[in-house]
Amino acid sequence: MENKSDCIIVNHVNKFFGERQVLKDVTLQVPYGSIYGLLGPSGCGKTTTVKIMAGISESSSGETFVLGRKMPQLSLMKEIGYMAQSDALYTALSAAENLEFYATIYGMKKEQYKKRMLEVMELMNLSDDLYKPVAAYSGGMKRRLSLAMAMLQQPKVLILDEPTVGIDPLLRKDIWRELYKMSNNGVTILVTTHVMDEAEKCHQLAMMRNGLLIAQGTPKELQREIGVNSIEEAFIYYGGGKYED
Repeated sequence: MENKSDCIIVNHVNKFFGERQVLKDVTLQVPYGSIYGLLGPSGCGKTTTVKIMAGISESSSGETFVLGRKMPQLSLMKEIGYMAQSDALYTALSAAENLEFYATIYGMKKEQYKKRMLEVMELMNLSDDLYKPVAAYSGGMKRRLSLAMAMLQQPKVLILDEPTVGIDPLLRKDIWRELYKMSNNGVTILVTTHVMDEAEKCHQLAMMRNGLLIAQGTPKELQREIGVNSIEEAFIYYGGGKYED
């Protein structure tokens, strides 16, 4: 692990589920304090990649380092906030009880999480629903609560798998504003998305298709390199499609 400027390093990672190979020689570096996007359609390998980064899954071959340490690493779990694509919530409990349970797992002190809980719920526009059972939440509210939980312990690394699916555009703006603020404070953020305008908000971007990384760079670089004016055009081009002027 020589590179001190990168928070997440993925080296020649392959992943098989039985005979099926879902990741094919994936190599990428995520600099400290950046917002890094993984863009690609459903089933391209984004979720598998971030699960390996978060230490939830192991690669079949290759190496992954986070904060200078080889993954998976149980002792690093307190430093990583992870939001899965499907909400892992206890629906019989209130939002406050979900957050408290999560906080105690991560060893947060009561006075610390009580204050932080109010902050993240306000950010997600859920303050009025703090003591409501999660069973009464809409799908969008559950996504927002899941994001609040991922941010709760103020992690050094935040890994978000399709975080804004089902969230209204105005709130999405607020969430991105908060992500930029966290990034400016040194938090490293990895976001998976299939939404082109979100991909453009990332500092750096890797495009995925069929388990392969097909292009990497800043959104502007990826467009400039091939002379197109949108990330969508770039994605089609790198994926083997053609654009006619």
